[in-house]
Formats: sequence, structure tokens, C-alpha cells
Amino acid sequence: MASEPSDPDCMSLKILVAGGFGAGKTTLVGAVSEIRPLRTEEQLSEAGEAVDDLGGVERKVTTTVAMDFGRVTIRSGLSLYLFGTPGQERFWFLWDELARGALGAVVLADTRRLQDCFPAVDYFEHRAIPFLVAVNRFPQAPDHSADDVAQALDLDAGTPVVLCDARARASGKDVLIRLVEHAGRVYAARILASVP
Repeated sequence: MASEPSDPDCMSLKILVAGGFGAGKTTLVGAVSEIRPLRTEEQLSEAGEAVDDLGGVERKVTTTVAMDFGRVTIRSGLSLYLFGTPGQERFWFLWDELARGALGAVVLADTRRLQDCFPAVDYFEHRAIPFLVAVNRFPQAPDHSADDVAQALDLDAGTPVVLCDARARASGKDVLIRLVEHAGRVYAARILASVP
């Protein structure tokens, strides 16, 4: 889970940011990263028009084709490495490599296209990777409570749902802190359950 730190008092944790096409993954990574984020965005092409559903995100002109990468320090000695996944199905083959060694994941949800986060929810549930759902509150998007979203996504009990603004650093950082806390509880429970 943790990368090999150069300073023994420092720990680096890997976090995935996943979700549907246009949910705000690149925006979230960019908003919270304290380094200039690595982005693999390309212009939407005519070839992609036949397969990319732009309903609800008609103004989107770019897409992530490999990953986004950023880093954020949560507190002294604890840094998170953020890996934003591509949202379209044709790029999902990258998820297995990106997920290797991840502490947990943020599934970013857009209530205009809530069904688009089902594949990410399924992915993390089937691989037992702790995750939370962060509802990115877009202007003019339907406004739903965290409980309504949890019910609509049929989430397992205990899976957190938080409301956020992916553009705001403080909001994104709160999401990441909640994820680290949730993952810590999940892993502690697994360890305790394995004790005879």
C-alpha cells in the first residue's frame, strides 16, 4: 500500500480517483495537487463521438486517455499520490495497473449521469478496495442528499457518500481525508477479523 519512502518518518499512500466520463476527476486531482499535475488529456475526436456519450456534459472538449497524477500532503509525514483514472469504457483496461497497491479510491459522481459511476463502484467492491462516493455538485445538476445517492447506487452499508466541489481545494482535501479515515477503519476491521 505505501510506497518506499526516502525519509523513514514519511509515508506515501496511493489513492485512485475514478468515476464516469466528465465527472470531474481531472479537476479534483488538479485542485488538490500541490505539484503541477501530470495530465494525459487529449481533445475529443470525431472517432470518439460514436462511442462517447456527451449527454449532460455537452461542453466537454477533452478526455483523459491514460491517467492524471498529483500529490497532496495531508499532514507532516503523510502524502497522498493521486491517480485519476480515465472514465470511458475503452480505457478501463488501465484500471488494474493503476489500482495495484492503492489504499483506496474516490468514486466521483455526477448526479446528471449517476449511472456512469456504477462500473467504478462495482470495480472497487469486487476487488475489496475501500472507497467512498464523492458527489461533485455541478451547477444546474439535480440536488440529492448523500443518503439518496447511497440508496440509488445500492452501496454496501458503511460506504461513505460525501458532497463536494471538485474545483475547490478545501473540499477535495476533505474528501481525501474522509477516504483515508474510512480505509483505515476497513483495514483495521479486516485485521481484527483475521485474528483467531
